[in-house]
Amino acid sequence: VGIVGAAADLAPSVLRDIRTTLRSELLDSDIVAARELLKAGHLRSAGVVCGVVLEAHLLGACERRSIKVSKKDPGINDLNEILKASAAYDVPMWRFIQRLADIRNLCGHKKDRDPRSDEVADLIDGADKVVKEVA
Repeated sequence: VGIVGAAADLAPSVLRDIRTTLRSELLDSDIVAARELLKAGHLRSAGVVCGVVLEAHLLGACERRSIKVSKKDPGINDLNEILKASAAYDVPMWRFIQRLADIRNLCGHKKDRDPRSDEVADLIDGADKVVKEVA
């Protein structure tokens, strides 16, 4: 009975760990796909894929911290503000994520100029960094 009780107590934690691992592997495969898109010269597509990676990871970080997100479809900047306000990370990481969001917006919206390949490469590397460093 004690073993079953202990197993029941551990189940939510184990499921959370499995969910986190699976999410991380999916995000890693998306980053690999973005690198391939960049190599093929599809800058905007690579940037948009990384935007999805960042949004998914930041939303997951909110969920893991039990931070309520009231906006229906939050973007990178919305989630970045929420996580900064909850002291999930410091100002330098917040600024770093802001820059990544700016590059993603260049990729996803027709702005005054097109994104440069070095910016998209920074976005891909930055998304990879955020996924690994922001728990």
